[in-house]
Amino acid sequence: MTVQLEYPFTGPWLVQNSPADRVPSHGTRLFGSSYAIDFTPVDGDGRSARITLAALFRPEPPEHFAGFGRAVRAPVSGLVQVAHDGETDHAAFRGFPSIGYAATQAGRAREGWVGLAGNHVVIGSEGVFVALCHLKRGSVSVHPGQLVRPGDVVGLCGNSGNSTEPHLHIQAMDSADPERASAVPISFPGGLPRSGTVVTA
Repeated sequence: MTVQLEYPFTGPWLVQNSPADRVPSHGTRLFGSSYAIDFTPVDGDGRSARITLAALFRPEPPEHFAGFGRAVRAPVSGLVQVAHDGETDHAAFRGFPSIGYAATQAGRAREGWVGLAGNHVVIGSEGVFVALCHLKRGSVSVHPGQLVRPGDVVGLCGNSGNSTEPHLHIQAMDSADPERASAVPISFPGGLPRSGTVVTA
């Protein structure tokens, strides 16, 4: 079964780690993530942020990125199962410091799902549970038990959890508990986009 999703945003977003290119899309089947996809908000030139020499050698504030704080919307109708907020939006790492950042991933993995997902919302729809991850701290605007419909704002794009720059991670599962969930394939209007594509919704 493939769950059909609406794009949970407006404007241009760059597709990364798409299951249209490989499965598991993120190199792991843990936490029901086999068919997960990432969308990075970009500006009119297709850049998430201006590239500078300094950016290659030191971390950058997430506020430097075009999509930090951009609205994230519900991609399905359903009931909110989880609304987790309070995790920090950390600095972004696009250059050589990303090696150091990678060394900290094991620590986030030991924290489990929350350490990886950061601030997130899970929406239940007809037995499928859709997670929207890496939201901005303090932006989650829904609560468990709330009915949402496609297009309703649930939070803002952030850089919490296992995220090297502000982006949105989406995955569908057969349980609201990623610790025991299996992944569910997803698709969007027009099909599943490949990595490197800029989607404008």
